[in-house]
Amino acid sequence: MDTDPRKARRADMKIGIIGAGNIGGNLTRRLTALGHDVSVANSRGPHTLTELAEETGATPVRAEEAARGAEIVVVTVPLKAVPDLPSGLFDEAADGVAVIDTGNYYPRQRDGRIAGIEDEGLTESRWTERQLGHPVIKAFNGTYAQDILDRHRPAGDPERMALPVAGDDEAAKRKVRALIEELGFDTVDAGGIDDSWRQQPDTPVYGLRAGAQAVARALAEASPERKPEFRA
Repeated sequence: MDTDPRKARRADMKIGIIGAGNIGGNLTRRLTALGHDVSVANSRGPHTLTELAEETGATPVRAEEAARGAEIVVVTVPLKAVPDLPSGLFDEAADGVAVIDTGNYYPRQRDGRIAGIEDEGLTESRWTERQLGHPVIKAFNGTYAQDILDRHRPAGDPERMALPVAGDDEAAKRKVRALIEELGFDTVDAGGIDDSWRQQPDTPVYGLRAGAQAVARALAEASPERKPEFRA
């Protein structure tokens, strides 16, 4: 069986991006440049995305419209904002839609206390998955936004970075890994969503700019203990 992630997608996908901050904005720039049909939404409404739309050719939409017909949807909003996203967000998405979660839990700096993470010990992405009511693939959460624009490299380049990718849905994970490869980065399978603590903030892989071997090593060296500065 051929498991090459680069063969798991076809060209010119419809992609929805919910959140137009640093990560969402730069993914919009790169994905439109690669020829994908991108719809982008934020919390303030499509009228605030005119400049990004004019720059990239992406379609500004309301959040509840971003996933319509999409094969991949990127959710890149602060964790505290995830429960406020519209219900039925993926009802009109394409069959088998892959949902990428880029989120991180910053209880002291931004998000406040989230009981599911603090008391139940859920990984950040497992908690997000429960709020969304749809499986997620964790990726880009430890990536510097500017690197999406500046550090992509062709396959085989010795300076090509690798990104960890975690998720339970293997078909969706292959689709996401293929997209990341197309963006110019290698990928490392970081396990399932319950393993995704290995790439949460303050782990060895978080923010690491390195190749696949170093990323795999950093994932293996991670500790499940959340440091006090990352607890509410």
